[in-house]
Amino acid sequence: MPPESKRTIHTTLAPAGRGPFPQAVGIGSLVFLSGQGPLSVETNQPISATFEEQVHQTFANVEAVLRADGLDLGHIAKVTVYLTDLGNVPAFNHVYERLMPTPRPARTLVQVGLRGIDVEIDVIAIHPGRVNAPSMPQRPET
Repeated sequence: MPPESKRTIHTTLAPAGRGPFPQAVGIGSLVFLSGQGPLSVETNQPISATFEEQVHQTFANVEAVLRADGLDLGHIAKVTVYLTDLGNVPAFNHVYERLMPTPRPARTLVQVGLRGIDVEIDVIAIHPGRVNAPSMPQRPET
């Protein structure tokens, strides 16, 4: 894929990544967000809050990155949720159901070890105003 077909998406309205990666990358009509957590935009550090407040902050950060490319939560096609404790699934779902418009996107939720936070979310969104990415070469049938 030519490098010019991949675009980096950045906003100062969401925390900067904690590593050598962008907040998001767009390829054609697809937008891939790097994992977002409950970090403060001002300090780039985890907020001190209840689990539900952490989920709200995480979604606020996701939405800020999406808005940098003209999108919102309604453009999300796939959500991957990383939780440190599966006991928090009901609380996560409570916030998720209030924030995510219907029809809701496909979703995967897994338990993981995270440093200093209890939730992280990455998403794939579809940008209706962009042309699809170049098609991949087809493999010959065998």
